[in-house]
Amino acid sequence: MFADALEELHQLLPKSLISSCEEVELTKGTCLFKAGDKPERMFFVVSGEVVLERPGLQGSSVILQRTRRGFVSEASLKSAKYHCHGQVVANAKIVQIPIRKVRDAMDCDPAFAGRWIGMLNKEVKRLRLQCERLSLTKVQDRFVHLLETEGVDGHYPIGAGLKSLAAELGVTHEALYRCVYAMERQGRLLRADNSLLLVSGLMDT
Repeated sequence: MFADALEELHQLLPKSLISSCEEVELTKGTCLFKAGDKPERMFFVVSGEVVLERPGLQGSSVILQRTRRGFVSEASLKSAKYHCHGQVVANAKIVQIPIRKVRDAMDCDPAFAGRWIGMLNKEVKRLRLQCERLSLTKVQDRFVHLLETEGVDGHYPIGAGLKSLAAELGVTHEALYRCVYAMERQGRLLRADNSLLLVSGLMDT
């Protein structure tokens, strides 16, 4: 898994940029950056889990993005400041990439710029799925949509836990716990090795 993620990054970045990257291991609770900070690094999550969050009006944080593999803060490439907080929510292995060198490489390497656009297109598709998911009204509908669209062969890693997952789905953790419990009792859902397994398709509630 680690090797696959690093290979994905190496295929994207030019060799001249790879040598400037730094691989680090960060513990749960580590703050990568805060809203208002000047962007100096971009982050690629190899393993673990990182969220982008912003304080909500009611005091709780709103999860804008959850990443277990791939870039966070890629939107800061042309920005003068970060617009949210980046937080490690499960022990993570992360590659730090100097933003200035990414800009320089993009200016002089059209092939890299093309690959970067392709990566952003994939991210746009993921965000469209997220918008579609949040338009669903039932907790189970949102939950199953997530497992079906972002799981692999029916498996979806829990990562930082169900409470964190509830924030991503835009529901209370109590509501998600009830949904998971009900689906487990129905034989629709299994939990093993810190992951969820959807046994069959969506069931009407």
